Amino acid sequence: MRNRTMIIGCGRLGASLANYASSQGEDVVVLDASKESFTKLDDSAFTGYSIACDATDIDELVDAGIKSVREVVITTGDDNANLFLALACHDIFEVPSIYVRFDDPEKGMLIQGKKIKPIYPFQLSRDRFTALKGDSEE
Repeated sequence: MRNRTMIIGCGRLGASLANYASSQGEDVVVLDASKESFTKLDDSAFTGYSIACDATDIDELVDAGIKSVREVVITTGDDNANLFLALACHDIFEVPSIYVRFDDPEKGMLIQGKKIKPIYPFQLSRDRFTALKGDSEE
């Protein structure tokens, strides 16, 4: 049964999403290569699991429970690792809902036609700036 959210990468974005999802009652597991990254998780909001592992190692990904997730959010700081993980989650594990962070928008071309949704921080920042600028001109 796929009933869990997995977040791969516990930097600012990953930790923030994990805290939020957990506070909303979701069953969350966070993976990161560094145990120190889990200090970003909020003790009062995060009630899920944190696992220090190399998520690009397929065996470790399986051990972390990838086969039981309905949603994966990939937020490491490495676009190539993120691309690999997104494709593995899609092609090997058939995760129903996949979100992947890319700094380089050209990486998004490599997932076109797949049910993988890209997140581009620069685009979100640009859109927010444009909205703020529009608000200040009124």
